[in-house]
Amino acid sequence: MSGHGAPDIDLSTLSPAETSQLKLAIVAASWHTQIMDGLLDGALRAAKDAGIAEPTVLRVPGSFELPVAAARLAPHFDAVVALGVVIRGGTPHFDYVCQAATSGLTDVSVSTGVPVGFGVLTCDNEQQGLDRAGLPGSKEDKGHEAVTAALATAVVLKQYRS
Repeated sequence: MSGHGAPDIDLSTLSPAETSQLKLAIVAASWHTQIMDGLLDGALRAAKDAGIAEPTVLRVPGSFELPVAAARLAPHFDAVVALGVVIRGGTPHFDYVCQAATSGLTDVSVSTGVPVGFGVLTCDNEQQGLDRAGLPGSKEDKGHEAVTAALATAVVLKQYRS
């Protein structure tokens, strides 16, 4: 259930023998407990669906801190997933945090060659975050989607290296 125009990735098309052997780290912001709990639950469910019993989970204060944690973890994992939420306020802070998280996570992926699943919600209001967090009644499950995309990319990269 991706947003308009986003691809749907079906983990069932990937070999469980390939995905279950991947080492996965999930870095999740702590800010906004309800939304983050939904994102993390979706991410953990996707990992379980892929046969990854115990991904490493690291919590950081907010979305701004995601890139530094992802950079530290990336060399030790086949895929890293970053989960966070940034809700627009009345100051430019929203723009700064969104840009820093996006650029920082892109830099981590490109510089390390490790796929980074982008599960950072950028929302105009709290309801948008709740609708995308994979909670009961949510329209989307972005935590699950971020893990699925990262694992699919990791499988492709492993095949390329072989």
